[in-house]
Amino acid sequence: MDQINETPLNDAASGDDAANVVDASRGQDTKKAAGLGSLSKIVAIVASASLILGLMVLLGIGLANRSPATGRSGITRVGKPAPQMTFTTFDGEAMDLRELLGRPVVINFWASWCGPCRQEATILERLWRTYREHGVVFIGVDIQDSDGDARAFISEFGVTYPNGMDSDGRISIDYGVIGIPVTFLVDRNGVVARRWVGGVRQSQMNAWLDELVAGVAPSGPVEGQNLEDYRPLN
Repeated sequence: MDQINETPLNDAASGDDAANVVDASRGQDTKKAAGLGSLSKIVAIVASASLILGLMVLLGIGLANRSPATGRSGITRVGKPAPQMTFTTFDGEAMDLRELLGRPVVINFWASWCGPCRQEATILERLWRTYREHGVVFIGVDIQDSDGDARAFISEFGVTYPNGMDSDGRISIDYGVIGIPVTFLVDRNGVVARRWVGGVRQSQMNAWLDELVAGVAPSGPVEGQNLEDYRPLN
């Protein structure tokens, strides 16, 4: 009679236990992998959300500061001492702002290629002829221009108050000028009392100059702008 080989029950049980352990281990590994995958997804989502939030914040800041260039040209100067300037006028005279302390001063930044500058030239000349009798000094600062074109501009519009070229751009930088025309009114103490960006309006300038001559504190807004008449610098 043939002998039948039987597997011991203990061995069979051990094999089943081992299989169960392997299956359990695989299940744990699967859960861990699934957990890690979920964690990676969460991290990716958080990172993406943070990036989007950061971009939105930057966009918000950008939009908040998105005032026209006219609004920013020379904006930091009002209420502070006027930066000193020295240059040689087109007539060959030395101009030193320090020597004008005690007198009201109007400083206008312009260029011959600037359309609004051409439009306001006669207004400024008219204001100069009116207020020089009250001790007001007008100064023109020509920027990003050629000597020939600047002189032709002065001749064309009959400008008689002192004008000179900001040849190295230092004066424009000191005054924070990033577009023209821009006009500063400096009081007798050498402090920038008013600022107008864009082509000047004579009625507004008359009111401001009257206060400047009287030596009284500015009433109403100390800044004004004509958004249509402005040209950014290159």
